[in-house]
Amino acid sequence: MLDVRRLRLLSDLHRLGTIAAVAEARAYTPSAVSQQLSALEREAGVPLLERTGRRVALTAAGQVLVRHAEAVLAALEEADAAIAAVRTGPAGPIRIGAFPSAVRTLLPQALVALGRDHPALELMVTELDPVAVPAALRERTLDVGLLHDYDVAPAEADPALDSVPLLQETVFLAEPAGTAAGALAETATRPWILATPGTLCHEVTQRVCRAAGFTPRARHHADDFATVLALVAAGQGVSLVPELAAVTPPAAVRLTALGTRRRTRVAFRRGAATHPAVAAVVAALDTATRGPSGG
Repeated sequence: MLDVRRLRLLSDLHRLGTIAAVAEARAYTPSAVSQQLSALEREAGVPLLERTGRRVALTAAGQVLVRHAEAVLAALEEADAAIAAVRTGPAGPIRIGAFPSAVRTLLPQALVALGRDHPALELMVTELDPVAVPAALRERTLDVGLLHDYDVAPAEADPALDSVPLLQETVFLAEPAGTAAGALAETATRPWILATPGTLCHEVTQRVCRAAGFTPRARHHADDFATVLALVAAGQGVSLVPELAAVTPPAAVRLTALGTRRRTRVAFRRGAATHPAVAAVVAALDTATRGPSGG
């Protein structure tokens, strides 16, 4: 019989690429991870890993087992959800991860509703960049997380996760109110406020500007949209901001809607959709998006 905990480690190795990364994610030593994976090979009766120096790669058998491991882990989530559904209602801890603009606009209304309708839930929110959400869900430090991508930069599906659409937002060009309004292409010679290179927001701005025929000239880098809008209001440049981040912009900022859209989804571990606590959070977030702040 294959050990589920070892299957999880094999799945982690497939995702993270190195034993050291798996050890860090699981708070194990690299030696302990190697021992567990060796034990899994003995259970399987075939080599699962090819070792070349300090690097390892999955064999053909390892690749097959990883695919089945994802299904096994999803089935365990479904079983946990089914058992939880037998209880009287949503109860216990539920850990929610969300990006800053969602924490400011969507989460307060959703948390109030959840506390009122499901008082047995222990709600815990962590402000988290969407890039970190899939790993946090896989590692079970989150139960529900908000992910987003853009129509110009679609995300790849994660086989270990399920998700449901939450909302689509307009992306705006934010300019100082005193400047002449114009098309995106007319900002080619103006300074820009960009996100940190390597982030999704930075890549989206690059793609949108390239489609308009230019490369944005960075003056400042900031990842918090409130900071971005404050810099725009101070006349320090122009930027792109999504709708949730522009609910109450400074008076000195003018917003022009663009054709680009940001798409937000509620994600959870595959198989967990029917868990009462997960379903309650998804429903509360969906209701919150239909309120004034959700657009």
